[in-house]
Amino acid sequence: MTPRPHRIAIAPSGFKESLSAARVAEAIATGVRRVIPDADLDLIPLVDGGEGTAEALALAGGGRLVPVTATGPVGDPVASHFALLGGPGPLTAVVEMAAVAGLALVPPDRRHPGATTTYGVGELIRAALDAGARRILVGCGDSGTSDGGAGALQALGARLSDRHGRELRPGGGSLHELEHIDPSGLDPRLADAELLVACNPYNVLCGKRGVARVFGPQKGATPAEVELLSAGLEQLAAVLTRDLLPAFAPPAGTPVDLRTAPGTGASGGLGAGLASVGARLLPRYDVLLDGLDLDARLARADFVITAEGALDHQTVRGKIPAEVARRAQAAGVPVLVLAGTIGPGAQDVRAVGVDAYSAILPAPMTLVEAIGRSGEFLADASERAMRIMALGTRLTRLDPLAA
Repeated sequence: MTPRPHRIAIAPSGFKESLSAARVAEAIATGVRRVIPDADLDLIPLVDGGEGTAEALALAGGGRLVPVTATGPVGDPVASHFALLGGPGPLTAVVEMAAVAGLALVPPDRRHPGATTTYGVGELIRAALDAGARRILVGCGDSGTSDGGAGALQALGARLSDRHGRELRPGGGSLHELEHIDPSGLDPRLADAELLVACNPYNVLCGKRGVARVFGPQKGATPAEVELLSAGLEQLAAVLTRDLLPAFAPPAGTPVDLRTAPGTGASGGLGAGLASVGARLLPRYDVLLDGLDLDARLARADFVITAEGALDHQTVRGKIPAEVARRAQAAGVPVLVLAGTIGPGAQDVRAVGVDAYSAILPAPMTLVEAIGRSGEFLADASERAMRIMALGTRLTRLDPLAA
C-alpha cells in the first residue's frame, strides 16, 4: 500500500515591510518541496488587520481594490486604496489603516509618533462611503501613528480645538492641549453606516499597558515622548467620552470605556477614536478569519508551519503564530514557527501550542539585506527544518523505543 503524502498546512503572517503573507507561504512551500516533493500542501496566508489585509479580503471575497490618493502619516499625499467586497448583503468596504498611516509609510528619519496622523484613515472611510459602502471594516495593525484616531475624526468632519479655540495640530504630541470636540460637522452618513474595527483586543488606550507605552518606542518615541503621548491619550479619552460618545452610544447598555476597553489602543488608539463615533471593536481573528474554515484545515494536517517577522514576548498577545498554534493544539497537530528574528520572551509561545521555533537568518547582516533576501532565507530555513524532521523520522524507525 502506497503511503499517502504528508499533509502540511502553511499558515503564516506577512513579514512587515518585506513580504506579504501569500509570498511568505509560497517561500515556505518552496523549501518544503525541496525535501518532500510530493507533500500535500495547504497554503493559508493570514492577515491580522495590518499590511495586505484589504487585498487579501478582496481576493477571498470576490471583490476589488479601489485606488485613492490620501493624506499619509507625515502629511504628504500617498497612493493608497480600500477594498470593496463581493457577496450578498450591504456593500462592504475594507479600509486598511496601514495602507495610509502605516509605519512603512513613515521615512526612518521622520519616525516621530507625536507628529504622525491618521487623517488619511478618515479620508478612506469617506471615500468608501462615497462608493456606496454601508458596512465598513477597518483593519488595524502596523501603524505608524499614536494620535488616538484624532486625525481620522478630523477628516470625518469633527473639530478638535484647544482652550483658545484653535484647531489642534496633527499628531499625538498635541493631544494634551485638547479641550473640546465639536461633532456638528461629522459626516452624517456615519449614522447610517455599520463601522467595524478588527483589532487586537490586548491593546488598550491608557494605563500601564497603554498603547503609547507599549508601542511608542517602536515607532520612534523617546521616554519623554512616551509620557507626553500617554498624557495626551488620557486627555483625548476624557474629551471623547464627554463630547462625542454620548451621541453615538447605544441606547441601552454600558458605554464603551475608551481608556481600557479591549481594542481601544489598536493602531495607536485609532480604536478608541472610531469607537467614539459608534464603531464596534471586534477581536480581529473573529472577523478576518471568517470564511477560511481555518480550524478544519489545520485539523486535517499532519503538521503546521506558521511564521512572522519577529517572535518575542508580544507574539502570545494576539499575533498570528499564537492564534494558529492555539487552534492547532486543540486539534492535536504539531506546530513549527519560522521567524525573521527571535527576541526576549519567545519561549512563551510554547505555552500556547508551539512545539518548535527557529530563526531564518543564516548569519549576521544588515536589516536592509535581511529584508531584501527574506524570501530566500525562508525557503532555506524551511528546507533545513524538513531535513531535520526527516532525520528524526529515520532515527525513530531505527529505534522504535525512541518514538
